[in-house]
Amino acid sequence: MEYRLECDSMGQVRVVSDKLWGAQTQRSLENFQIGTEKMPLEIVHAIAAIKEAAVQVNRRLLPDRMPDAKAKAIAAACREIADGKWDGQFPLSVFQTGSGTQTNMNVNEVAAHRAEQLSAGISVHPNDDVNLSQSSNDVFPSAIHLAVLLGTRRRLLPALDRLIASLDALAEAHRDTLKIGRTHLMDATPVTFAQEIGGWSGLLRNAREMVNGSLTALYRLPLGGTAVGTGLNAPEGFDSAVCAILAKRLDLPLEAGENKFALMSGKDALVFAHGALSALAGDLWKIANDVRWLASGPRAGLGEIVLPANEPGSSIMPGKVNPTQCEAVTMAALQVQAYQTAISMASSQGNFQLNVFMPLIAYDYLRSIDLLATAMDSFEKNCVRGIRADKARMREHLEQSLMLVTAISPQIGYEQAAKAAQYAYDRGVTLRCACEALGILSPDAFDRLVCPEKMV
Repeated sequence: MEYRLECDSMGQVRVVSDKLWGAQTQRSLENFQIGTEKMPLEIVHAIAAIKEAAVQVNRRLLPDRMPDAKAKAIAAACREIADGKWDGQFPLSVFQTGSGTQTNMNVNEVAAHRAEQLSAGISVHPNDDVNLSQSSNDVFPSAIHLAVLLGTRRRLLPALDRLIASLDALAEAHRDTLKIGRTHLMDATPVTFAQEIGGWSGLLRNAREMVNGSLTALYRLPLGGTAVGTGLNAPEGFDSAVCAILAKRLDLPLEAGENKFALMSGKDALVFAHGALSALAGDLWKIANDVRWLASGPRAGLGEIVLPANEPGSSIMPGKVNPTQCEAVTMAALQVQAYQTAISMASSQGNFQLNVFMPLIAYDYLRSIDLLATAMDSFEKNCVRGIRADKARMREHLEQSLMLVTAISPQIGYEQAAKAAQYAYDRGVTLRCACEALGILSPDAFDRLVCPEKMV
């Protein structure tokens, strides 16, 4: 294997010849061999997009330091990185410096080397040129915001919309399917299956609103704050100009944050926004649990719905089919809620002018987006789309329910209604028989009053 020598302020270091990174990336690669989690490429792409915008602004505001040819070469290199052309050049661990400096330098070094390849004879320095008017401390948190915003828009919300649409279709097919409702896991009054499903889709619609609403604070970027929030070494107007370019390119309502000290040292906006994902995870958990309860049995449980048989469920019990998609969704939901705890704790570590848990926040948030998006797509495709109602079983449970007595309570009073229900339960007879035996209602009167179709 061939190597070349790269230099930084600490001296020389060997780098494999075909790699585009430089000394600081190599040092990080050697010094932080921790875990298997790598910095998400979404962060790399977002940093590159920021630097492409930054070089355009530097060309305009600092023409003496950023000549046209160099600016074009750097911009072209950053665009290639942002488009994913050089993904293999970003090998660093999540567990690195808490500011994300090494990943920022990884992008700077790859962009500098690639710019020199694109424009022969031009010398490009990672810090002096690619990182001009910037700091890891304002670029990295801005990149987290961008990656989260784009991931939510491009992956999470479309998957959520597909699941909602599938549930709506299932509800439409069962508008007139009656069944018993349940509270406290016990029989309650009747509902339609469409109403039950509508509760699920309603939860997801509410979650969608919460996710969208929680993103507002993420549109404000700390770009231009540089090292500590004062904007040292960034020209006046740099922040708003870069944000304007990014807003147009990414179709996001981005703006330069006014209080950069708050944006760089605090991560409360990310905690708040991820909280909406945690809420969505809770909704998915509830829905998946309802689905597997309703499918339980199939003969010794509720058995009111039949789930698609995607794979054998047991290595020892032939013919067993388990609610595996529900189990996968609930595990993903639990992981997302665990990430909420980690992000909340990490947000508290904004000592003085900088939070130093940013790589962890970035990884956990983007992992949550990925888990939720893929879990929802799998659940929709492999479970919800194929749910079949066992209408006979639903009708059987409905007719056996003692809570139909609620319909006659206004006529005979709560105490008499409770007496009839208890009588029917103790003797294993129907409510109709109980009311007749107790002299509360004649069979004809009972039939006129107790009509499940009118109770929904």
